[in-house]
Amino acid sequence: MITNDAQQRILAAVDAQFDEQLAATAELVNSPSRREHEEPAQNLIESHLHRLGLDIDRWAIDSPELTSHPGYGPSTVDYTGMTNVVGTYQPTRDVGKSLILNGHIDVVPQGPEEKWSRSPWDAEVADGWMYGRGAGDMKAGLVANLFAFDAIREAGFNLTGRIHLQSVVEEECTGNGSLAALLRGYTADAVIISEPEEDALVRANVGVLWFTVRVTGNPTHPREMANGFNAIDAAFDVMQALRVLEQTWNDCKADHPYFEDLDHPINFNFGEIRGGDWPSSVPAWCELQVRVATYPGTNADDAWAEVEKCVSDAGTSSRPTFETVLTPNGFYADGYVLGPGSDAEELLERTHRNAFGRDLTSFTTPGYLDGRVFINYGQIPTLVYGPVTENIHGFDERVSIESVRRCTKSMALFIAEWCGIDE
Repeated sequence: MITNDAQQRILAAVDAQFDEQLAATAELVNSPSRREHEEPAQNLIESHLHRLGLDIDRWAIDSPELTSHPGYGPSTVDYTGMTNVVGTYQPTRDVGKSLILNGHIDVVPQGPEEKWSRSPWDAEVADGWMYGRGAGDMKAGLVANLFAFDAIREAGFNLTGRIHLQSVVEEECTGNGSLAALLRGYTADAVIISEPEEDALVRANVGVLWFTVRVTGNPTHPREMANGFNAIDAAFDVMQALRVLEQTWNDCKADHPYFEDLDHPINFNFGEIRGGDWPSSVPAWCELQVRVATYPGTNADDAWAEVEKCVSDAGTSSRPTFETVLTPNGFYADGYVLGPGSDAEELLERTHRNAFGRDLTSFTTPGYLDGRVFINYGQIPTLVYGPVTENIHGFDERVSIESVRRCTKSMALFIAEWCGIDE
């Protein structure tokens, strides 16, 4: 355990650099890193890693190893120009534990900008919050990783354990960025992912499937609708069938530890619908973009088989019958549970208490997290832990500045004790 004097020096170093940390966060929010447009923001991260004196590894995530891995999510974009960035600190005296500090650079679309009360890219600070798309999910946490690490050096200490600072792509749609980093050989004794988690630790997390359902109809002129078949109407039948499956899975929540007390742990989302070619033609086709959640312990292949049967049955039980084609097009991910009692969790409980003055809590989230990569495929204790946010993926997304400060302090103390320090 590090001394109280060392703790105070590290905490003071976080405070001393916090204005610079906020400025770096704002600069990153200013760079709209939507899917396939992440590279300018990754350039900013790389410049910070250079400033920290780290060994830089930047590579395009496309690889045969990635696409053949069971945790790979089928992609609809070209990966040859999409890069991960990792900065590695290798201590002179390597006697401590190793650590990965992970975060994702990609953000979801901002939606209609006129619905925001301010620009989604200006990173405006008001009343203790920073606003902007990605401010909470998760650029504040990504930058906090960098400054928590740097606070050790600024406090006058050298770390005695290896650290990898990772900025990955694709977290919002496949999870392939973190998976590519693991397959590149980056492992450690523990991982922290500083996602927006309400100053708490994630105990369990759902798996996620993304897919397209295409329904085929029979086009006719509206005056002869009875002779045609409306694919958009049929798509509604598919949606109703999937809602029944969703409820069936929710009815089983008592069989899944950490999910039994959630109101509605399994959510099916119809995120996009397109169909038809002409207002005066009975539509010949309709496509649904669907996101489905699954419980930890449910293999993605098994869940996919249930979904396929559900959709197929909707088509064959209809009169007239209709054809459906399902295509995976993103997440194909199992969920995970963080087993309690690890050394990493015990340490985070102490550093959180020191930074926040209260006990660390844990919770289960029905959203996707890259923690599944490190826990399921690396068998590494992974602490998904980060600041208070509001409206992530929505309008006026914002992150609490004081929460960011305290989470950075907690992580800095964790790094110092986990990896060890020398004067």
